Amino acid sequence: MGKQVVPESARRRRRPTKNGEVLSERLIVETALRMLAEHGGQGLTARRLGLALGADPSTLYRYFAGMDELTLAIGAELVGRALDGWEPTGDWRADLRRLGLRIHGAYLAHPQAAVLTASRVTGREQETAADEAILAVLRTAGFPDPDAVRIYHVFIDQSLAFAALDAASLALPAAAREADEHKWESTYAGLSAASHPHIAATAGLLAARMNHSAYPAALEMLLDSAASQLGRAFRREAGREAARPSGA
Repeated sequence: MGKQVVPESARRRRRPTKNGEVLSERLIVETALRMLAEHGGQGLTARRLGLALGADPSTLYRYFAGMDELTLAIGAELVGRALDGWEPTGDWRADLRRLGLRIHGAYLAHPQAAVLTASRVTGREQETAADEAILAVLRTAGFPDPDAVRIYHVFIDQSLAFAALDAASLALPAAAREADEHKWESTYAGLSAASHPHIAATAGLLAARMNHSAYPAALEMLLDSAASQLGRAFRREAGREAARPSGA
């Protein structure tokens, strides 16, 4: 059973840790991010985190009910970093493009943390703020609510799915990642046109593209589709207006 977590103002340590810092949720999350980068998901434990903070591991449970809650806080921190400084301009397509690329980039800046958190729903303030921002862009642009929710769903899942996929590649040991990337030139480029005519015909293009993230292209495809949906919605509404009796 998880331990009861009390408000941070009530649980803040009066005395600094052995490292000379006062514990806080933010300090714990930032230290956890650093540990994930250095040791990967398997290396993040309460004991190791306590050592890194210069505090007894049990102290962490005054801030988080358990390591899973800390994981959610890490995910929320990445979302918050993506949203930090972003402001809507009124151009819905440009706004969603910028926000999608910021989400993807925030996760790729911490690939080990991204692998651990991209599939989670945190319910924390940073996440709800991002969801509110996306829905606000869509609804303000004129998307009917069913379309806005469907596009929001695809947009956020696409962003996080590519973040997880690309982060998993970045999190590989360097030798394994380089070997994977080299296969497009060492294996695919050498396939015979007799046995693999379509791969052989496009081998150069594949080698040039496949070691880069497909997320920007996928995002543009989504935005193209959304723009088409918005156009149809406007035409339907214009048709309904035209069909209304004069003075109705």
